[in-house]
Amino acid sequence: MVKLKNFICETCGVQYKYSNDVPENCVICNEERQYVSFKGQTWTTLQEMIQDGTYRNSILSEDEGLYSLHTKPNFGIGQTAYFVKGSGFNLLWDCLTYFDQSTIKDISDLGGIDAIALSHPHYYSSQVEWAEAFDVPIYIHEDDKEWVMRPSEKIIYWSGESLELHEDFVLHRIGGHFKGAVVLEWRSGNNGKGTLLSGDIVRVVADRDWVSFMYSYPNFIPLPASNVENMAAKLEGLKFNRLYDAFHRVIEEDACIRVQASAKRYLDALNGVLFST
Repeated sequence: MVKLKNFICETCGVQYKYSNDVPENCVICNEERQYVSFKGQTWTTLQEMIQDGTYRNSILSEDEGLYSLHTKPNFGIGQTAYFVKGSGFNLLWDCLTYFDQSTIKDISDLGGIDAIALSHPHYYSSQVEWAEAFDVPIYIHEDDKEWVMRPSEKIIYWSGESLELHEDFVLHRIGGHFKGAVVLEWRSGNNGKGTLLSGDIVRVVADRDWVSFMYSYPNFIPLPASNVENMAAKLEGLKFNRLYDAFHRVIEEDACIRVQASAKRYLDALNGVLFST
C-alpha cells in the first residue's frame, strides 16, 4: 500500500494536499510571479526535512510583543514569519515550511497561537501543519483561494477590504503583488504608535528608508501605476510608525511617511518624471 504524502516544492516551500505521486509541477512556481529553479523542479516532505536534521527555526525578539521566525539554513523563498502577542490574542503572521516539535514548544512557551493570517500565496508554506498543531484558524482573503494547494477546514476565506481579528489586529486587502494581497495593521505595536507587517506586498529596500512594490520580485516585473496608487491610498489611512517586511528588513520610524514618499517615487519612475535615460 502506497503511503500518501504532503509533498513540498523545494523552490517556493508550499505544501500540497495528500497524494500518492509526486506532483508534475508546482502551480505556484509555474507562474510569472515565481519561477522554477534552473536546476529543475524538486520535491521533499516535512518528514524528510525533519529526519534530515539540517533545519531549525530561529525565534528572535524584535520588539515588545513581536518575535521573528526564520528557518536556518534558508529553505524555499527564505521569508521571515512573525509571532505577535496582542492583548489576550496571539497571531502568527505569514508562515514557514519547516515545522517541528521544538518549534511547537517554543511557540507554546510564548503563549501559543490564536490564529494565523497570511499576506499572500508565496508564504502559505505548511500552514495547515501549524493550524492543526495549535488548533487555530487560518485567515486568507477569498481573492487568493485558487492558490491554496492544501485545502483545510481550518482555512477561513474572508472577503471585503478589511477584517478585524482582534482590537489589536486588522487585516487589510491592498492588492498589488496578488489580487488578495494583505497587510497586517498592529495598532498597539511600537508602544502604541502602530506597526505594519507587510510581507513583501510592501518591500523594504536596501537603505531601509524606502519601500517598493512589485508584481514579481524574482522576475523584476513592476506593477502598473494604477495599482500602486490604489495601494498607497489604502495604506495612507492605516496607523503605523514602524514597518517589518518578509525579509527581516525594518523601517524604524516614520514608516507611514516613507511608504507614501516611496509610492510617489515609484509612480514618478513609471511616468518618466523621476529620471531621463
